[in-house]
Amino acid sequence: MSEFDDVDWFTDTAVHQDPYPYCEYLRAKGPAVFLPRHNVVAVVDFAEALKVFIDAEHFSAINAVTGPFPPLPFTPEGDDITAQIEAHRPTMPMGALLMTMDRPDHAKHRALLNGLITPRRLKENEEFIRRLADRQIDTIIAQGSFEEVKDLGHPLSVLVIADLLGVPESEHEKFLGMIGGQHSTVGGQSAASYNPLEALGGALAEFLIDRRKHPQADVLTALAQTKFPDGSTPEIAELVTTGAFLFAAGQDTVVRLLGNSLKILDEFPELQASLREDPSLLPAFVEEALRFESPSKMDSRLVRKSTRIGDLDVPAGTHVMIMIGAANRDPKKFERPNEFLLGRANAREHLAFGRGNHACVGAPLARSEGRIALERLLARTANIRLSDAMHGPPGARNVVYPPRYTMRGPQELHVEVTPA
Repeated sequence: MSEFDDVDWFTDTAVHQDPYPYCEYLRAKGPAVFLPRHNVVAVVDFAEALKVFIDAEHFSAINAVTGPFPPLPFTPEGDDITAQIEAHRPTMPMGALLMTMDRPDHAKHRALLNGLITPRRLKENEEFIRRLADRQIDTIIAQGSFEEVKDLGHPLSVLVIADLLGVPESEHEKFLGMIGGQHSTVGGQSAASYNPLEALGGALAEFLIDRRKHPQADVLTALAQTKFPDGSTPEIAELVTTGAFLFAAGQDTVVRLLGNSLKILDEFPELQASLREDPSLLPAFVEEALRFESPSKMDSRLVRKSTRIGDLDVPAGTHVMIMIGAANRDPKKFERPNEFLLGRANAREHLAFGRGNHACVGAPLARSEGRIALERLLARTANIRLSDAMHGPPGARNVVYPPRYTMRGPQELHVEVTPA
């Protein structure tokens, strides 16, 4: 009997801290493994994970955010439950979000983001990322230390998306306080009842309503006046949902990417010298960091039509857990997968941003944020290291990860720097 036989991926605190031994335990059982406790099939094989991601015919994204929780509000009947999913979508948690939509609604709403995150807009946004990163690093250098989540990752990710959406810089602090800020009371609300996305949605709605009435030469106006592919005009509420989705999804990804990257730079200090000497290696570093420590440990799908995954026949109504972190360390895909190799030829083929029609639309933005923030931090420091006082000595670091079965990144990361 293995020590992992009774492990519950969703609740086990030891697995939350280090998921990879459990992933290898599952890999030894096959490319896809049925876990009866939650009616879940775990997919650890890269090739099978890729197939699930791109197969929208057999897999619904309705449970992409929540996984198998709560249980389905209906009893699956037959080999095709598409009609049941759509009939119960209004009662399913987060069923109206872009990431949980299925075709054709998903394609219709994703087009709004595709029109917003264009190469030209991303290039313009990079200038803001660079200025913002340097502004934050000014404070970091002056202090000699910082905490990655609150001092770098969180403000960078929120304000970069605010800039991408065209929110005036005069309103940036307002948005920063809404997403991930510390709230004891806000307008009489307690911390428990404060919903940051609801507050954000209200602020975005005000801007968008104003831009429809009084167009300006800015991105918010373009968003307010955008059309669906069929020429129809989205409701303000639909645009607000799109904007709020960007804030919520973008923040988590970038915070985790930067935290994981800084931890890697501490573990492998020789990489710092290589990247300072040749900053053109940074894009490759970011891709290998995304593969080695994927910000998303897993994604979920619901089998809408009975199908087969690996060696398993999977009936409609089964929850599928695409184990991204495991797939990105599949030895059949990546040579020496548990090693961080800066020159890995196929590093960019990772699944950190998913694939298929639900591939992360903000992936180019996350890559830019990670690359530029690390570039500016490395350029302005001679050394980056974790705090011995907060994390223990080199070789025996203690970094705590939040008890979440979805995301992978330090809960807090206390970093010390030596100015260049």
